[in-house]
Amino acid sequence: MESIEDFLSDVSSFVWGPWLLIPLLLLTGLYLTILLRGIQFRHFKLAFWLAFIKRSDDPGSEGDIAHYQALTTALAATVGVGNIAGVATAIALGGPGAVFWMWCTGLVGMATKYSEAFLGVRFRRKDAAGEQSGGPMHYLREGIKGRLGWFLGGFFAIAGVFASFGIGNMVQANTVTSNVEAEWGLHTWITGIVLTLVSAAVIVGGIKVIGRITAAFVPIMIVLYILGALGVLAFNLGELPGAVGLIFSDAFSGTAATGGFVGAGIAAAIQYGVARGIFSNESGLGTGGIAAAAAKTTHPVRQALVSMTQTFIDTLVVVSFTALAIIVTDAWKIGGEAEAATFTAYAFDEGLPGDWGSVIVTLGVLFFASSTILGWSYYGERCTEYLFGRQAVPLYRVVFIGMIYVGSVSTITAVWNFSDVMNGLMALPNLVGLLILSPLVLRETRAYFKRGPQEEPSEALKT
Repeated sequence: MESIEDFLSDVSSFVWGPWLLIPLLLLTGLYLTILLRGIQFRHFKLAFWLAFIKRSDDPGSEGDIAHYQALTTALAATVGVGNIAGVATAIALGGPGAVFWMWCTGLVGMATKYSEAFLGVRFRRKDAAGEQSGGPMHYLREGIKGRLGWFLGGFFAIAGVFASFGIGNMVQANTVTSNVEAEWGLHTWITGIVLTLVSAAVIVGGIKVIGRITAAFVPIMIVLYILGALGVLAFNLGELPGAVGLIFSDAFSGTAATGGFVGAGIAAAIQYGVARGIFSNESGLGTGGIAAAAAKTTHPVRQALVSMTQTFIDTLVVVSFTALAIIVTDAWKIGGEAEAATFTAYAFDEGLPGDWGSVIVTLGVLFFASSTILGWSYYGERCTEYLFGRQAVPLYRVVFIGMIYVGSVSTITAVWNFSDVMNGLMALPNLVGLLILSPLVLRETRAYFKRGPQEEPSEALKT
């Protein structure tokens, strides 16, 4: 068993090291940003309006769920324990400067997410049950002709199924039950049963039930967590300007050793900031295209604009509040990587009066991880349907639900590395596809805006 764990660790370190996925993901996002002339900046107002103000379905649109529900499904899958523990780990290994590079990853990742969502809708199709099915497995196969497209699409789908049981299931369930036991002393098997039954009730209903639940649940979840972080910042307001300055200065100078922190250079800040930023928002993994394909929309550009706000909320909002809470309370100085998981809890405990801090973090882990399970169940289901047909979906759901309980009561150190590897194997074919299909994205995006978006609030939002 130890040899398997060592092997997975080595493969994960290579895949997510400084010479493969990290530069490829970052450079792809930068390339798409330039190619699309900074669409995430030029049309952010329009994207925000479509996502959160005009929440009604487009007239005459096809799809299974409202475009807002597609957005919250994607948010449910990405706003997870990475927004709590992942940020802490980035700061533990890369210093406060890592946060700056997480922001950069999020900004260019919005163009990547836009492209994934565009292609997800552009190449979606109806499955045997009459539901929309889309994502990288479809746009890789349909958009890239010949054997290469078939290979890339199948490769992505296989990795997606395996990843759904790792980072999308067992890791999340284990994190929930471990935190609940530590905070309230409830046995893991009890929490595991409750989590499994609640998740099952939602998952068996398919994307329409998942979309309704996430539409109501995700905004409340995010707002409550942000309110807790705002409380920490309010009680440490005098430290806030220094914390922001530290993020920017250390991004280009590295961080000297202080307290329990061992110090980190510029390279470490970039490496861990980019890696954890990508883990947080999943831009480049292709999962956003799967959720977008289910949306009711009349044009791929409209849903792509909505979908790119997910990366902004995840990395530029939720990650920022977590990071600032950790830095203003000096929680990042208490130790290295081994103590990283406690950074956020320590920050909230120090920053808020009474015992509310650890309760908020535990509830955050509970809700964030639970929502991630729901979102990833749909991703794995779509990949299963692509590989084996609609008839395999019920069996997949049964196995997925069962693995929630297994993850709840297991020690799954190796699953983390396994999940990292599977995520990387999803990203590789997807990034190849994005680069090959980028001229199509550019051409149809230009045509859409040249014709003029329909039913928009004002000319000001189009500029």
